[in-house]
Amino acid sequence: MNWRILITCPPMLASLESCQERFKKENLEVVTPDIVQQLSEEELCQIIAEFDGVIAGDDPFTAKVLEIGRRGRLKVLAKWGIGVDAIDLEAAKKLGIYTSNTPNVFADEVADVALGYTLLLARQLHKIDTDVRQGNWLKIQGTSLRNRTAGIIGVGSIGGAIARRFHVMGMNLLGYDVRPIDNQLCQETNLKQVELNELFKDSDCIVLACNLTPENHHLLDDQAFEQMKNDSWLVNVARGPIVDEKALIKALDSGKISRAALDVFESEPMTTSNPLVNYEQVIMGSHNSSNTREAVLRVNQIAIDNLVRDLKQAEDKN
Repeated sequence: MNWRILITCPPMLASLESCQERFKKENLEVVTPDIVQQLSEEELCQIIAEFDGVIAGDDPFTAKVLEIGRRGRLKVLAKWGIGVDAIDLEAAKKLGIYTSNTPNVFADEVADVALGYTLLLARQLHKIDTDVRQGNWLKIQGTSLRNRTAGIIGVGSIGGAIARRFHVMGMNLLGYDVRPIDNQLCQETNLKQVELNELFKDSDCIVLACNLTPENHHLLDDQAFEQMKNDSWLVNVARGPIVDEKALIKALDSGKISRAALDVFESEPMTTSNPLVNYEQVIMGSHNSSNTREAVLRVNQIAIDNLVRDLKQAEDKN
């Protein structure tokens, strides 16, 4: 049996050479479109019916896309990575499309980036680098991280890895999660689980590490920013829509947020029309925190495992 497969995940597309032997072994005919971040709903609608399965990035697999796909050949949707917020899971279930993701695979990689962003906010190393390259000798007085309080929103595998790194840096830790936080983690790091209002009120630096859900869309809105300390920092390595960017801009203008590091945005890829590009106290990334060679090669194989397993189940069912 040969299966026709669409791959839309940029990190996997950049490392396809490592997958060729596996594709051949599993009889996968792979199609790889040119992608910057993700395909649009319209682009998916035009091609999705041609494929038996997809290894997906952050593309919008809406009910419309899935219905068109199911009227064609689509049986399986394997998400490369953790977040499934771009997939209409209810529609997929109704249509009989198998779905999967690769949970708990990027904890260290994303936590490293969260720590890196926090160090940049504290010491402004990126600004010093730019200035020295221009022939200057900039001396910026930084901020010590020891004894500062970090509030982590979403303390699962990624949030837990961030907590362990921040604990080593001597930071005090608060955590919020909709579920009880692992007791061993709390003992190891002295992290205290609190409600959101307490985390907002008492944190010097707020780090977003949670999944995007309908319930936490624009979790950080005008009201949330108003509860924070003056001169708070924000680090977002989760999903862009958790932050209301209009509210963030107000908080930056007022000084409520004095520094921010954003690896993700409400609309991606972000363009220069986004007003946030005008704020020199904001560090910007390209939704790239999970992208290391080691992690990509590992997750490539897990995603293929999931895809092939579900394709076989779908065939057996038919």
